[in-house]
Amino acid sequence: MNSDSFSILTEAALDPTPVAGWTHNFYRYPARFSPRFAAAAIECFSQPSDLVLDPYMGGGTVVVEGVAAGRKVIGNDLNSLASFIANVKVTPLSSIEASAISQWTAEEVPHFSYAHAATELGPFVDAGKTRNLSLVRARYIKKVVAAALASIESLPTKHSRDFAKCIVLKVSQWALDGRRRHTPLDDFRARLSLVAEEMLNANRELGERLESNGGQALVLNMDASLLDQSPIFAVEGQRASLVVTSPPYPGVHVLYHRWQVDGRRETPAPYWIAGCNDGEAASFYSFGDTRKSTDDRYFEKSLATLKAIRRVMHDGAHIVQLLAFNRPDDQLPR
Repeated sequence: MNSDSFSILTEAALDPTPVAGWTHNFYRYPARFSPRFAAAAIECFSQPSDLVLDPYMGGGTVVVEGVAAGRKVIGNDLNSLASFIANVKVTPLSSIEASAISQWTAEEVPHFSYAHAATELGPFVDAGKTRNLSLVRARYIKKVVAAALASIESLPTKHSRDFAKCIVLKVSQWALDGRRRHTPLDDFRARLSLVAEEMLNANRELGERLESNGGQALVLNMDASLLDQSPIFAVEGQRASLVVTSPPYPGVHVLYHRWQVDGRRETPAPYWIAGCNDGEAASFYSFGDTRKSTDDRYFEKSLATLKAIRRVMHDGAHIVQLLAFNRPDDQLPR
């Protein structure tokens, strides 16, 4: 790394600008890092023909910036919700799909209400993933979300349905996560219409960029320690020229898979809305939990994943990681 590249990366890593641009704001995923940092690493250490890999992609920041820069990108995460969100972010809608979503917004969204019969919505409510949504500040929104999920089934393709689910996911997070007051129905419907328009515009802009620069993305959902066993890397010469990532942080607990509703009660509702499976345990996505006794487990798992990542990299390739420590005196030396 030359000094110019180091200066560019350092400045980008310290950038306090809120996450914005392209499709980054499709969902507020926890522990996001700056798109500017991802873009700087991609610009400094790769060429348009290179394959860029993010093995712990989270909300897909590197994947979005990679395709916007005209790279081939593989993003992976153990968390199925992360893979769902990233895939929606980087898959352009066809004109037919975009029109269907616009029509859904205009014709279906204004009619979402609390009046739907429980028997009508029952098939669209997953009891295991809607825990604590029967509480006072959440139960009405739960019913409206179920109505939205029922209506989404009429959309023509899986991607259009996933895109609409992501709209509902984003608005439901706004309406439920950490909310101190009940969200009125009219506000929820108005927000759905606004967010749908914003997301459709962002998807179109990114799609136009990919059409002009040839950026491509593949999104995986697997344990990073098994990456070298993925069929995608069995292809002759298919190796990453650059890895840009932000892995789980040692000893740092983040609710990657929960919202907090009605007095900080946890709910796995995002997995219900997205139709994804959840790893359940709080430590499932972070190599271990917050106790110091689990440091060994964290570093053992981290090493196992890094070895697999190294096996799918070219010789001479670069890896750029953004990492933080809650006890740097004893964690950083390791």
